[in-house]
Amino acid sequence: MNLEECIKACLACVIDCEKCATECINEGQEHSKCANLCRDCADICALCARFCARGSAHAEALCKLCVEICNACATECGNHSAHSEHCKKCAEACKACATACA
Repeated sequence: MNLEECIKACLACVIDCEKCATECINEGQEHSKCANLCRDCADICALCARFCARGSAHAEALCKLCVEICNACATECGNHSAHSEHCKKCAEACKACATACA
């Protein structure tokens, strides 16, 4: 794992997940699962970036959880990507983050 790549991918993922969550919330209850998962993903990515930036002894363990949540978010957003540009962009960012942090 390249820490610099992981940090950059995490920060990009935070932005796309937050945007996606906001759009899903605005679209209504049927998108609540997606919105909640995007918020979880944004939070873990932000924390992962901070742990990696400071060289925490726990960064590797947190990165593993980050990869797991990013993959789950990518799958959920991928289910909506055909009709939702924000979900498509979020799924792509989540996949990139999972790859960079693995």
